[in-house]
Amino acid sequence: MSVSPAAPGNPLRVVIADDQASVREGLVLLLGGLSDIEVVGAAADGEQALALVAEHHPDAILLDLHMPVLDGIGTTRRLAAEHPGVAVVVLTTYADDSTVLDALRAGARSYLTKDADRTDIARGLHAAARGLSVLGPQVQAALLAAATAPGDPGTRDPGTPGPDPRGPGSRGSAAREPATSAVPPPDGLTQREAEILALIADGLTNTEIAARLFLSNHTVKSHISRIFAKTGSRDRAAAIGYAHRHDIGGQ
Repeated sequence: MSVSPAAPGNPLRVVIADDQASVREGLVLLLGGLSDIEVVGAAADGEQALALVAEHHPDAILLDLHMPVLDGIGTTRRLAAEHPGVAVVVLTTYADDSTVLDALRAGARSYLTKDADRTDIARGLHAAARGLSVLGPQVQAALLAAATAPGDPGTRDPGTPGPDPRGPGSRGSAAREPATSAVPPPDGLTQREAEILALIADGLTNTEIAARLFLSNHTVKSHISRIFAKTGSRDRAAAIGYAHRHDIGGQ
């Protein structure tokens, strides 16, 4: 169902979706106190969010990515298909380039991180409802770092392999680029998660992975937690075994 943007003078009608009760309730209080925003529902997972959108027909939804039952990317895809008039604004902890691109490709209009203040969040919601896109500073920095990363295939002759940024004798193979593989990773792994799993299989530490991919240690740890969950791995050794069985890294 198509939803028309809020008329001038009317508050923007918003659904909030976040699996952490404290965050969800905080956002309801934070945004509910604004005269130009009306929070019409709050959900703990993607399925609940879809049900609330179908019930209330809001102008926009403020959506976390890491949720149970149906995650933020899957929810965004469903919203884009079933409720294209509802503007999706992602508000999450993760700001690496792969996660950002996954969300935008799924149909999100704006992407903010959870250090955004109330003014930034409100501005992002209103802009998205008008069909505009807003990217938080950390999101812009992640995309810029990815675009300017050393050895970016777009900056050299396609037939010439780039140098290994780790130098001679380093672990792993610089020629392998699992994140750009045309074959989708198994078990719902994103391309970024497959890339990190390949680096784990190559023997890199979290700190080395963070430096290689221009990510924070916190973001790497978050990715690894999701990798363990998706692959059924209890620890790093089990994840490496999974990577070897699926020909991901460790060559």
